[in-house]
Amino acid sequence: MGQEQRVNELTLRLDTFKQLYLKLKTGVVWLDHLILGLLVWLEEKYLDVHVEMTVDEALRELELPPMEDYITPVITERPSEASTSLPEMRITAPWYKEG
Repeated sequence: MGQEQRVNELTLRLDTFKQLYLKLKTGVVWLDHLILGLLVWLEEKYLDVHVEMTVDEALRELELPPMEDYITPVITERPSEASTSLPEMRITAPWYKEG
């Protein structure tokens, strides 16, 4: 059952690779299985690269609004109550008021 299930997992998804397998098929069972395994591996690599390139291209086409209103944070430093050698540092937004 395990061997049979493993052979069934080796299937080609793209018609181009299916046609290539039919042309390369020799009639020798072990050689045909080796060719099929190689084509399945190549197809997976091809699909990975194709999907990655498609996503990267879509992200490049995505237009983000410009960040014209860049706000500089306020950095404050004061002596720490817990440590004598390390100061307490805070980074806050300019509109934050300490209560």
